[in-house]
Amino acid sequence: MKLKKHLLYFGFCFLVSTTIFAQTSEKLVAGMSLERLQRYDAFLQKEIDDHIIPGAVSLIVKDGKVIEYRALGFSNAVDKVPMKQDDLFYMQSMTKPIMTVAFMMLYEEGHFLLTDPVSKYIPEFKNMRVAKDVNQGANGETDSLASQITIAQILSHTSGMTHGLATTALDRDFRMKYYGMPFPKNIQELVIKATKIPLVGQPGKQWNYSASPDVLSALIEKFSGMSTADFLQERLFKPLGMINTGYNLTDAQAARVVKVHRNSPDGSLILTTNQPKTSGNVIWFGTHSLFSTAKDYMEFCQMLLNEGMWKGKQFLSRKTLELMISNHVGDMYEKRIPDRKGEGFGLGFAVLENVTGSQVLGDKGLYFWSGANNTHFFINPKEKLIAIMLTQKDPHTIYYHTKMRQLIHQAIVD
Repeated sequence: MKLKKHLLYFGFCFLVSTTIFAQTSEKLVAGMSLERLQRYDAFLQKEIDDHIIPGAVSLIVKDGKVIEYRALGFSNAVDKVPMKQDDLFYMQSMTKPIMTVAFMMLYEEGHFLLTDPVSKYIPEFKNMRVAKDVNQGANGETDSLASQITIAQILSHTSGMTHGLATTALDRDFRMKYYGMPFPKNIQELVIKATKIPLVGQPGKQWNYSASPDVLSALIEKFSGMSTADFLQERLFKPLGMINTGYNLTDAQAARVVKVHRNSPDGSLILTTNQPKTSGNVIWFGTHSLFSTAKDYMEFCQMLLNEGMWKGKQFLSRKTLELMISNHVGDMYEKRIPDRKGEGFGLGFAVLENVTGSQVLGDKGLYFWSGANNTHFFINPKEKLIAIMLTQKDPHTIYYHTKMRQLIHQAIVD
């Protein structure tokens, strides 16, 4: 088994480092029809031609073989700067899976139990309040906690915390209080701010997308004695070879960052007013803020697909990964997001539970996530398939994940 894992790794490195990619003259690679895969490329190109996205980088690996690695369109649609394969993207919530993996590495070292109350390590969590009516905002009536928030609930977004992304008065107040002034000096101070804002529900009673991965970042620092930024670099990014991933970039890297776009009222693509800050960042968010490339994120995904082993190093146990990509929330995820039927949520990832229920191609056990500027990935362990599609277009839509699964899986013919 170990030999097989090493062979997969060396095959992937050879293909990427020499830039030898599957060409359309080949009919079949790792059971995928390149002719049929052109439907996916045509879809992305049409999105670009119709000014829906500025451009994209697509990277698909199956059975350790690079099926596709291409850049399309523009990194800056206003100035017509061509997209390149090694351009960097503001990954937004694709930071969350990385943070979860880093946190679970500390779980394997025995620093905590998943059943531990968060208040055991961050005492301010002990007396949090629960909103009686989210439409009353942060100053509305509240109840006391029926039970303490556990670490498992932080990982599975069932803690009752919010992200401030919904339209309720409580979400509005969360945005203002959590992300507003006074701005904290570090992730520890930020997380304590969250404890002063009521929860949207009792712990364990609903799935609610939240800023809880910021709590993971704060706990990483407590357990490791390192800053989260240093921990990620030393324990994940350097050994995985993710040389273009981090919270702060060099000048050369910053010059390759894809601009974030939105549509103007006339439908043309323009740049958003607030572009991501590429240097001087000091808060190591667990929710967002990492920059990366398609190739770097593929290294991370290959480690996951390869049962925690990559580049001769075991980052996570196979058993830990099995736990992480199991559904922990019953039907609470699809109840919260009605158009995601057949899916659940594990520890850091959404997981496909029922293919027929989802009405989208894939296999039970496929897991995925995405970021606010439409960075997307999925891993299908059954097919040994990883797909990454990165663009920078606001607002986010799950549509691209759905189309990726449809048009990439339909190319599997053997």
